[in-house]
Amino acid sequence: MRTLHQGWTLTGAEHSGVPATVPGCVHTDLLAAGLIDDPFLDRNEERLSWIGRTPWTYQTVFDWADAGDEHVDLVCAGLDTVATVLVNGVEAGRTANMHRTYRFPVKEMLREGANTLEVRFDSAYAYAEARRDELGERPGAYPEPYQFIRKMACNFGWDWGPTLVTAGIWRAIGLESWSGVRLAEVLPTAGADGEVEVRFSVEGGAAAGGAAPGEGAAPGGGAVGGAAPGGGATSGGGATSGGGAVGGAAPGGGAAAGGGAASVEVVADVAGVQGCVRLAAGETQGVIRLRVQDPELWWPRGHGEPRLYELTVRAGDHVWSGRIGFRDVRLDREAFRLSVNGEPVFVKGFNWIPDDCFPARTTPETLRERMGQAIGAGANLLRVWGGGVYESDAFYDLADELGIMVWQDFPFACAAYPEEEPFAGEVEAEARDNVARLMRHPSLVIWCGNNENIEGYWHWNWKKQLRGRTWGGGFYHGLLPRVAAELDPARPYWPGSPYSGTPDRDPNDPQRGTIHIWTVWNAQDYTHYAAYTPRFVAEFGFQGPPAYATLRRASSDRPLTPDSSPQKAIGGQDKLLRGLGDHLPRPETFDDWHYLTQLNQARAMAFGVERFRALMPYCMGTIVWQLNDCWPVTSWAAVDGDGREKPLWYGMRRAYAPRILTFQDTELVAVNDTAQPWEGELAITRMSVRGETLAKESMSVRIEPRAVLGVEPAIGDLREGELLVAELDGARALRMAAEDPDMGYPEAAYTTEVEAVDGGVRLRVTARTILRELAVFPDRLDPDARIDDQLVTLLPGESTTFHIQTPRSLTPAALTTYPVLRCVNEPRPGPAA
Repeated sequence: MRTLHQGWTLTGAEHSGVPATVPGCVHTDLLAAGLIDDPFLDRNEERLSWIGRTPWTYQTVFDWADAGDEHVDLVCAGLDTVATVLVNGVEAGRTANMHRTYRFPVKEMLREGANTLEVRFDSAYAYAEARRDELGERPGAYPEPYQFIRKMACNFGWDWGPTLVTAGIWRAIGLESWSGVRLAEVLPTAGADGEVEVRFSVEGGAAAGGAAPGEGAAPGGGAVGGAAPGGGATSGGGATSGGGAVGGAAPGGGAAAGGGAASVEVVADVAGVQGCVRLAAGETQGVIRLRVQDPELWWPRGHGEPRLYELTVRAGDHVWSGRIGFRDVRLDREAFRLSVNGEPVFVKGFNWIPDDCFPARTTPETLRERMGQAIGAGANLLRVWGGGVYESDAFYDLADELGIMVWQDFPFACAAYPEEEPFAGEVEAEARDNVARLMRHPSLVIWCGNNENIEGYWHWNWKKQLRGRTWGGGFYHGLLPRVAAELDPARPYWPGSPYSGTPDRDPNDPQRGTIHIWTVWNAQDYTHYAAYTPRFVAEFGFQGPPAYATLRRASSDRPLTPDSSPQKAIGGQDKLLRGLGDHLPRPETFDDWHYLTQLNQARAMAFGVERFRALMPYCMGTIVWQLNDCWPVTSWAAVDGDGREKPLWYGMRRAYAPRILTFQDTELVAVNDTAQPWEGELAITRMSVRGETLAKESMSVRIEPRAVLGVEPAIGDLREGELLVAELDGARALRMAAEDPDMGYPEAAYTTEVEAVDGGVRLRVTARTILRELAVFPDRLDPDARIDDQLVTLLPGESTTFHIQTPRSLTPAALTTYPVLRCVNEPRPGPAA
């Protein structure tokens, strides 16, 4: 495809001829031109709502010469959102869906030499509000009309995100010229047995009508593998005999009638195995089946290597290629247990939101960094949350390569959605478009119909407000599972999250399906996680502020305060302080607030994750809310809006480690999420906070693969000022007799050694007393500094070494004192500090 990404200008409001970047959006173009302040700094976001209420026009001029191709299509991979596309002043098409790819035939509109391409964007607000007025109000979590337009919902603001309603050409745009035949759609399925089924459709050339019965496509284009009762596609199901249908083409694309009478040969090749089908004149669809002997399987992280194979499909001069993986995925619907290649997988996941409010700025390099951070924290799954977008091809390619499973929500979140036209047609078209685009990826393990909409219908007083109007149930229980079953029958579909398996059951029932736990953040102490015995927790989280360097960059406040960081959650600042409970001292300064609320976030989530992992195999998954942020904000993220790891990230790295020890009340639980037995001598010591050993016990233990073992320590009756230390093969767990403020810790005393090394600094800390939750924040001295560990509790006499990456020479005195080096039992700084 010849991209058309150069020479664009932007016009709207009082601005004309502004240089524009494509792919991009209005906000980033106005920012680059110096016409608006950075919406991510201070409170600038609040002054930019006019952008989303303004029509905007993008225009470019390009040269074109007729090379004799039969067809020239304008391919728009992403238009945000309500657009009219004109070529040389002639309308080529209209769009109203950010989530779709559009293909417009434009050869008759082009002329030799200079050509003008214009994309006129209507106001997203105007469109959404007009649809709302026509169809009637629908309830939602926020007073914005995001459910009335097929657009990234969180553009309209969320409890972690700004209200920045975008417009623009946000994905690639260009001309595709072709003759003869073109592969309109390729739908590959590969199983762990080496079977590859490639369903395809063509346009042009021999395409002149429907496929003949028995020659590839099922008569009438019926669905492959029917939908399960209640709407879900049967997990692990394959295509019905005879090939099954490829499915109808989305408007603006798909298989067009017309062309010549010659037959067309379509060839598929993977791992040196080749197959072909010859379509007779008039046929547009077919199936090629291949078998690879003894393929190396694709496995998720922690279970094996993510082996990939290149698949190519050729029709005439047109070649489609993509990597596939041989694997099976099944879902036990009652227990909500995912199995890959027959092996149950405990999901250690993070929820994923758009990594930038302006998604065109998210590069493959950024995605690799974020996925590396997810892997570094021990994750094996990312849930692409339903208030965002279907992510880029680069996202899923990386997940395939790195062995990260992907849970893909369809983009519906926290609102009642209308099911009338034009939405029903748009939803089906976008679902077909994206299921077809993404189904080749072995990392994609489940389709999910929505985020929290079924729960909203049950528990958020929607029924009374709706007064019988549609709310989206027909999408989640009907349209979406039908499309998934037709196009992608070998992958499980789940109607929503939370969801308990059938439409007549409370969707947040912990005994079945998935639950979301927000009682802790909203009302309860984090120890309330222990009151839950769930099957699978798909969302739970606790807030903390971003890194100091991120706050310092994004705020002009002098000095910084807790309010220097945007807080979008209702009552969020009060909940942060209330959440400290009796666990930690009350903060007296901003620096205390920053350290203690970050520490409390890490503790809260580690407590929850360890609780649910200790319930394995009854509970088989946790997906923490959330991995990333889209701007600098106080939120639930482990990685802040500038890409810096918060203390939560380090806490998750411990809680998601393959093998952990964890105290659950008085019981010590060993969790072994590896393929090998965990054997060794378990040592348990009762000691005082001064470091005296009071009692010890040890025992030989064996924890079977993918299993847990509980032990009740015989010396576990703790008195005031005592703690238990459990150790096995390098793993450690601590249990304190009381919360930290009541433990009577001695004032922290320690020695330090600072050494310059290649690429940074090595800091060794030796404890003379207990050091509770030792943390070092080098970004206070160098915004580019990164540290390899945080929140380390040292017992008297123990040492730890921190490795700090930094190009600067850091002053040892500053690196080893308040407010850079912190611990819970630190001495209070004097007036000079």
